[in-house]
Amino acid sequence: MTRKVAILGAGMIGEVHRRAAVLAGAQVVGAMASSPERSRQVADAWGAEHAFTSIEEVAASDVDAVHICTPNASHVPYAVALMEAGKHVLCEKPLGVSLEDARQAAEVAERTGVINTMPFAYRFHPMVRELRARVQAEEFGPVFLTHGTYIQDWLLDPRSTSWRVDPSQGGPSRAFGDIGSHWCDLMEWVTGERIAELVSTTRISIPRRPGDTANSFSAATGELDESTLVDVTTEDTAMVLFRTRNGVPGSTVISQLCAGRKNRLWIEVDGAKQSGVFDQEQPEQLWIGEDDRTSLLVRDPNHGSSEQRRLATLPAGHAQGYAQCFEAYVADSYAAIDAQRDGGTPPEGLPTFADGLRAAEICDAMLRSADSHSWQTV
Repeated sequence: MTRKVAILGAGMIGEVHRRAAVLAGAQVVGAMASSPERSRQVADAWGAEHAFTSIEEVAASDVDAVHICTPNASHVPYAVALMEAGKHVLCEKPLGVSLEDARQAAEVAERTGVINTMPFAYRFHPMVRELRARVQAEEFGPVFLTHGTYIQDWLLDPRSTSWRVDPSQGGPSRAFGDIGSHWCDLMEWVTGERIAELVSTTRISIPRRPGDTANSFSAATGELDESTLVDVTTEDTAMVLFRTRNGVPGSTVISQLCAGRKNRLWIEVDGAKQSGVFDQEQPEQLWIGEDDRTSLLVRDPNHGSSEQRRLATLPAGHAQGYAQCFEAYVADSYAAIDAQRDGGTPPEGLPTFADGLRAAEICDAMLRSADSHSWQTV
């Protein structure tokens, strides 16, 4: 049976979803963009039959699953309407622009019972699966410390902007809500530790940016026109110090202003017997440290943990990257839909709306701490 899906949003990430959906065997039968005209243009380009003009049209259609790739403020209204209509939902993060939004979406997801997933896609790097297996093995020892960064440079130029900068569309947190959520999800999922309390500081280093919107990650061009500038209220950088429920200390630095760092998600876990490091810009390898040696493990479908081997779809030495992570996320989401229908077992490690709510809880605590200059519970 061919699965029918619709994709809402036609930006960079919408195209990533479309490609992954097609590779997973789905038929993209509809698209919805920022206007009816744009929806028709995108539907024609994608070979989709339907150019949807409203979420009500999508909910009333015969699609099996919907990918939500629109600006953040629309995530929860769209997801709730679709889940209430019985559609399975793959929704971009964050799960809403407030903790209340995220709670609502998670509650509706649990009540309706439809498959609901979020692309915390870095979970699907084979070497992240290998790190998780090793950290949770007896040979690693109890976790003593975890730390890292997620840093980018795409907003370094004062001329650069995006809908993500506008809190009415992107929410009250930008850098942490957008990419810090990935780091925290990865840390908790790899280690099994849960952040219990944190203290944070944030900074807006570029206080004014152009008020018009632009595609995320696109290069800024032209002169900076002072008359078009608006005040920036969402953070460029966040630094967080935390303790987990087991008392494990940790820290992370999140920024979108680090020159030359295109997408460096870096995480280190230090245990009683070993340490492990994953660097998303070097995703084919995993650094393992012991007291008398260090080693680099290379992704290989013939070696390592079962989940690493499952997701290592190319031979060793043939580099896998972000696109393959996303393809695996979408394929596993569809496999979960099939498992629900057939009474089977869904794939391991799928991030759901419950994980989206968890990210919202951490982000809310981060903002409260930055505002109060004090430790906050999560």
